[in-house]
Amino acid sequence: MATEFGGQLKTWRGKRRMSQLQLALAADVSARHIAFLETGRAKPSQRMVLLLGEALEVPRAERNLMLDAAGFRAAYASRPLEGAAMEPVRKAIAHMIEGHSPYPAFVFDRHWTVLDANACGRGMLAGFGLDMGDSFLDFLLLPGRGVDLVENWVQVAQHLAARFRLESAHLGGDPVLEQAAQGLIGQVAEDGDPNRGGDLPPVLTVRFRLGGQVYPMFSTMTQFGTAEDIALADIKIEMFFPMDEACEALFRQMAGR
Repeated sequence: MATEFGGQLKTWRGKRRMSQLQLALAADVSARHIAFLETGRAKPSQRMVLLLGEALEVPRAERNLMLDAAGFRAAYASRPLEGAAMEPVRKAIAHMIEGHSPYPAFVFDRHWTVLDANACGRGMLAGFGLDMGDSFLDFLLLPGRGVDLVENWVQVAQHLAARFRLESAHLGGDPVLEQAAQGLIGQVAEDGDPNRGGDLPPVLTVRFRLGGQVYPMFSTMTQFGTAEDIALADIKIEMFFPMDEACEALFRQMAGR
């Protein structure tokens, strides 16, 4: 008879579209043992639960649930970013975003709420009517806001929807991200594929409308690859770069303010 842990293991294996054999190879155990764990014929050790959670890329909060189902205490904490234990992390984040100046950099949580930004980033937020603690998801889903803000909105909205769905899939399903993706697709569904018949550019350029001008830019995304804290694992740092001299001049002006 399947146990609670066995059911969770099977569910996550299904979400990752892995067979018992594929999971066994990834975790370096036998497929027979995976089958026994799922049916309850074998009980996992704490090390095995952590090993399988890592192999399945289960988010840390859900790994705690797997540990609890197997009879072990939680292994992962969720610490506030302003806490004493997170001081080295705060310094690292500050180093990254301030070192990126005069170009804009933002710090987001799982649901794209703005946690921090450098000087240029704060200037961009002010231009959008946003501040710390506001959500870009809510902002982008306002009727007509994307079209007004971004010249190539169809292309950008499709890209963002795909990103949100990918993030949701990694988390095992996130209703907030799924709803945001669906909302973006609903805004541009009738406009078709903006790249059909042409070559894709090396990076997606976002053409922001600011102050009556259009400024092209692109971004990179950074996350903590060795994060063991639940909240820290969700933090992402987005850094923007200019695509032309006019955009670079705008960034420098914003940073100077």
